[in-house]
Formats: sequence, C-alpha cells, structure tokens
Amino acid sequence: MTEDTTRPDETAGWFEGVAPDDAEAGAARIREGRADAPDDWPERAIAAGFADDADDYYAKLREASLTAAREAVAEREQAGDKQLVHAVRAMDDSADEANELAERVAEWAGSRYPDAGTGVDYARELSARDPESPTDERLISLAERVADLADEADDLREFLERETPEVAPNLSALAGPVLGARLISLAGGLESLAKMSSGTVQVLGAEDALFAHLRGRAPSPKHGVIFTHEFVRGTHPDDRGSAARTLAGKLTIAARIDHYSGERKPELDDELQRRMDQIRGRRNDEQGGDGE
Repeated sequence: MTEDTTRPDETAGWFEGVAPDDAEAGAARIREGRADAPDDWPERAIAAGFADDADDYYAKLREASLTAAREAVAEREQAGDKQLVHAVRAMDDSADEANELAERVAEWAGSRYPDAGTGVDYARELSARDPESPTDERLISLAERVADLADEADDLREFLERETPEVAPNLSALAGPVLGARLISLAGGLESLAKMSSGTVQVLGAEDALFAHLRGRAPSPKHGVIFTHEFVRGTHPDDRGSAARTLAGKLTIAARIDHYSGERKPELDDELQRRMDQIRGRRNDEQGGDGE
C-alpha cells in the first residue's frame, strides 16, 4: 500500500483521493487531517468513491482509525523516554532478583561450606569454584545466575548513564542519569513528568507514605526517590524539606525544558547550586551563632 499524507482542504472529505482499500492512507488522513466544521462525511466519502454506502464508510473509518491508533502507540513506545522506562525497570528487576537469589545461595551454601558468605559478592566468588559433586554443580550454577543478573543490572545502569543525557539533558544534569530515568519511569514518561507539579515530583516514589498520610495514619512525606540525591540526603534533617522542595522545583523545570525544547540550559545547574548553598548556609550560620 502507498501512503497519501495530503491534508484535505476545507471543502474535501476526509478521504478525498484515498483508494477504498488503502487503510494506511486513510490512517494518515485521520492523523494529519483537520476540519473547521462538521459535515456529512459519509456522503462526501461516497461521492469521492471511497465508500459504497454509509455502512461501508463507517467500516472503513473504523479500520483506518484502528490503524492510526496502532501507529501512534508504536511511535510513542519507540520514543527515547519509553526506552529509559523499560531500562530502569529492567535494571531494578535484575538487581532485585540477584539479591533475592543471593540469599538463597547463601542459605544453601551455609549448609555445605564452613566458609560460606552472603550477598551478591559471595555468589560471584562461589560461581568461580569447581564443583565436586552433583549438588555443588547445581549450587554453583545458581550462583552463576546471580552473577549474571547482577552483571545485567550493572550493564543497564551504564546504559542509563549514557542514554538519559541524550533524552533529557537538563533533568539528567540536575538529578543524575539514573535518578532522572527513575523519575521518568515513575511518572510514566517524560511528557507526564513535565506536566506534573513540583509538589508531585517531590514525592514520586513515596506513594504508600502519601496514601497513609491521606488516611490519617502517617505524617506527610517530605520526599520520595529524590532523597537519594546528595542535595537532599546530604542536607541536615531539619532542612531536608526545603532542600527537597527546591530540588523538585528545578527538576520540574528541567523536565519541561527537555520535553518541549530539548535545549540544554546550564544556568539551571548554577541556580540549583546557589539555592542549595543558601539552604545549607543557613544551618551553618545558626551553628556559628550558637558557638559565639
């Protein structure tokens, strides 16, 4: 099939000039076309030779609409931010599985070796041993799977560190590539993140705590995953709320710039650093004053 992406003018029907069996061209008209006022589109389609009657028109319209929707979904799923979403989730899954299986390896190894250790590092060590029995073969094979999953998580982290700056340069610069990708993942995409308020960005990843607060069972969370950022984690606990609000505000601006223009704005880095210096400086001034 050939695709006709010519936009119909105000007097032409949606499918003027489109072959009756060309669903792709019909989908293009749906995606690219426009009309300033409603009209009797079935009649126009019949007059243009696109449909035999109204029923035929609606059947072809349905097929063209489904084709257009599938193409739009495929295009969105292939976008760079969606690849970051898949990668960060795969990284987390790989790391979680590696840690869980490492516990199983440690428990099993503890029943066989007096020098058994724990964690992924021990699983790596065990995977290098030569088995001395069929049981050892299975245990060491499981340790190898742990090492492979941990390696995959590391490789995915390296992928995120390379790719996030390409997809969201400002967000990546302010949050770091992995945290930036995680925020995009939690939001469901860069566009969704860009449309969020800074208050929502501030508590992304703390949904359980937020819902508990709304039910009156816990205090309002001050931050979500942005706690892993040094500007929040490394700030005095009494000032972390201010630090989290400041960071979330700048990350929201960065996400919007990345989504709507993609232009790198280094001044955002300087503004964030200056504001964080002010927040931390307040604490230092108070401590200095107390000591006099």
